[in-house]
Amino acid sequence: MKYRPGKSYYLRGGLLLLLFLYLVPASGLLSAQNQSSRGEDRWLKVFHQISSQSLFDWVKELSSEKYQGRLTGTAGFNQAADLVSSLLVSWGVKPAGDHGTYLQAFPNPYTLVLDRGEVSLHLPVYAPGLKISGEIKKYYRYEDEYFPGGTSASGEVTAEVVYVGFGITAPELGYDDYKGIDVRGKIVLMESEVPFGPDKDPEIFKKWRPYSFHQYKLQNAAAHGAKGLLYYYGPIVNPNNDYIEGFIYSHIGRSVVDDIFAGSGKTYQETVVTIKKTLKPQSFKTGKVFTIKNKTEHHPEGLGYNLLAKVEGQDPVLKDEIIIIGGHLDHVGSCPDLMPGANDNASAVAVMLGVAQALMKCEVKPKRTVLFAFFGAEEQGVKGSEFYLEHPMFDLNKTVGLINMDGVGSGDRIFVLAGKNFPWLYGPLEKANTSYIHRQMAANYWNNLTRPRLDAARFADKNIPALSLSVSGLELPYPTYHNTRDDPSIINPEILEDLARLLFVGVMELATVSPEKLRPQAGADN
Repeated sequence: MKYRPGKSYYLRGGLLLLLFLYLVPASGLLSAQNQSSRGEDRWLKVFHQISSQSLFDWVKELSSEKYQGRLTGTAGFNQAADLVSSLLVSWGVKPAGDHGTYLQAFPNPYTLVLDRGEVSLHLPVYAPGLKISGEIKKYYRYEDEYFPGGTSASGEVTAEVVYVGFGITAPELGYDDYKGIDVRGKIVLMESEVPFGPDKDPEIFKKWRPYSFHQYKLQNAAAHGAKGLLYYYGPIVNPNNDYIEGFIYSHIGRSVVDDIFAGSGKTYQETVVTIKKTLKPQSFKTGKVFTIKNKTEHHPEGLGYNLLAKVEGQDPVLKDEIIIIGGHLDHVGSCPDLMPGANDNASAVAVMLGVAQALMKCEVKPKRTVLFAFFGAEEQGVKGSEFYLEHPMFDLNKTVGLINMDGVGSGDRIFVLAGKNFPWLYGPLEKANTSYIHRQMAANYWNNLTRPRLDAARFADKNIPALSLSVSGLELPYPTYHNTRDDPSIINPEILEDLARLLFVGVMELATVSPEKLRPQAGADN
């Protein structure tokens, strides 16, 4: 309910206004008004033109069947890039990619998942009185209990399942989940991440971190002779892994894990707690036989793209300094059903488009150059941002910083990862929120240990200041991350509008403020 002031409020307000007009000289008011009209009013006019409806429409379009989930390398991703490019062209935003285009190409093998596949448990049946023996199969439910592996080979494997903990072989850490157990020809059940957390000791965790990556875990399983993998990661769709010919794997949920542990004399929870507490492997043969079946199509020749566009700075000196507004254009494709990727990350793309359009409309132009980086292949190992940093289109030493967005459409609260690391970069955003937006907004310190798979993390690794914005607050009775339910129904159009307005104001200040108020070489804060 809106607050409706009573008559006494208006009387008091009117008396205060008369008193103010009497005490303040008219010339002072006119001077203030003229000063305002020369600067702030010109971009505030554009600020109010940023529309939630336009932003939401872009999210709906990018999430539609036409774009096939925007997996980098596919026609769907390329069509999404065409849509974004056409909008940028219509507003006059200049290309900043290869050879005068918006695109920066990079090698990007990808895998298509062609059907739902199968994950099933073979259950022996023995009833001697009825002269019945054999087996039945328990089939698990697609999406609720499993998803095909995003880079699985095509084929089928039926074998006993061996639990291998975190799937790590690390002699220098005195840890080996495969020691003393034979997994040749078997299916391995594996945890994600590592058994040692950064909260215990960040320096020791750095030694464990290389073993947390999906690519390592799959390669190590194959190297030990396993033929299949049930990866307890989700169930979600995840194309961030390696393709190994003949190796079949799927992502599973807790119900599958509990069935594997049932009757083993062990409980899943106690087993994982023991590993983490003692840092001693607890691998064992489960005696359970599973079938994993996937139908896929691998494309080693795949090509990905970053889409890069710029609003050139107007100051003869400061125009060489770059502020990057980033967000990944890709999602996880179809597996085989459409994964719309509305929040992850069509929401950020829509906000970026809103800011780009506003900058072009605004009469006040930035002194520094603003680069819009729609990264490709974030979902396939943050390859797009990694490639940009290896082949930058602008001098990295003159890059002021990256303001990245990932999942900014579902909820009502704003969070800024690394905001406290770089207060001079975060400050204008916080100021814009306090002055104009009034959203709940928080920031933290970031050591880049627990979220190394963000585009912002790649920039932080190069000592380039990087923030990463996300949104939270929506509570649903089902998961929406990397599945079919990440669709426009979970998007809050008002948060898109507020973020676009916040970034427009914040970037205008960052792109205009005097050099002494910025710290372009602030990597030491990271």
